[in-house]
Amino acid sequence: MPEISRFYGIVIRMYWADHSPPHFHAQYGSDQAQIRIDPVGVLAGHLPPRILAMVVEWAAIHRAELLADWELALSRRELSSIEGLP
Repeated sequence: MPEISRFYGIVIRMYWADHSPPHFHAQYGSDQAQIRIDPVGVLAGHLPPRILAMVVEWAAIHRAELLADWELALSRRELSSIEGLP
């Protein structure tokens, strides 16, 4: 599963040819969640509240890039890296 971003100990990944709706996987330590891209929200899993807030903020900022990576992932093409939060 390609890693597309990493910030503040949070790792963001996307699976190739994953199921709908468009989403990504966020991991922080032993906590993991699947995050829908549009509208941003938790599909499954759990992240600590402060971490989830950062992931949601990041996803809102990078929605277009995430959707572009989703399309690349569906066709099993190389995904683009996305800048983390400053």
